[in-house]
Amino acid sequence: MTTMTVPSPDFVMLRGRRFAVTDFGGPGDPVLALHGHFGRGRMYAPLAAALAPERRVIALDQRGHGLTGGGGPFTLDEYVADAAALLRELGLGPVPVVAHSTGAVGAYALAARHPDLVSALVVEDIGAVTDRPVVSHPVLDVSGWPTWAVDREKLRAAIESRGIPDASYFLDSAEPDPQSGGWRLLFEPSHMMASQQAMCGDFWDDWLGSSCPALLMRGEHSSLLPPGHAHEMATRRPNTRLREFAGCGHWIHDDAPRPYTRAVRSFLSLL
Repeated sequence: MTTMTVPSPDFVMLRGRRFAVTDFGGPGDPVLALHGHFGRGRMYAPLAAALAPERRVIALDQRGHGLTGGGGPFTLDEYVADAAALLRELGLGPVPVVAHSTGAVGAYALAARHPDLVSALVVEDIGAVTDRPVVSHPVLDVSGWPTWAVDREKLRAAIESRGIPDASYFLDSAEPDPQSGGWRLLFEPSHMMASQQAMCGDFWDDWLGSSCPALLMRGEHSSLLPPGHAHEMATRRPNTRLREFAGCGHWIHDDAPRPYTRAVRSFLSLL
């Protein structure tokens, strides 16, 4: 896979808050990328490399994540308003939106509420319902998680001691702490608990509220998007194609990076 150097983020004021935005640049048509809980915009570097030069990926560090300042409120309304404000600030739209998990709920709600801003959707492993009974365990309990350690590997070990088999995804949102010399998480566990709880719900109205082309991705072993629910989503919404990824869990972009990027690139090429 082609590699790409991750550019330093830009900072922009949106709705009275300072947001970090990673613009991977290039001459291509813009694509907005929205990460899920515990993530940050720079996670889209492999996809940006795969889509260049035809597409220019612009990835937002969402509120409470990455290098974006401030905390909540963590509601769907706020996440959608942030993304809409970014696109309007940049003078973009309609654009394809590629998103993962909770970020994808925000993406399809953005398409429903601001159809002038969204031309297509790539929804990675999240449902129209994100709560029980469709999802048995909708919230990852990170309350009391360690947020600092003397080095990156000790931070990994501390997180994995909480029952996480592989902390790599979470460590993408860790950086050296200039004050202590150690490593720290960029998110606050209490904020992530509040956001996860706020984003549990029934969002069928938003999923069905747009008809732009959509690619719905599901990992075979996903704990957040059951197969029956995924098929119902694809059946009920026009212009929606379901793609299932064998052997993958919730993080398809990490579990199968090449098939993931090929699927996104192929879908966008048909628009």
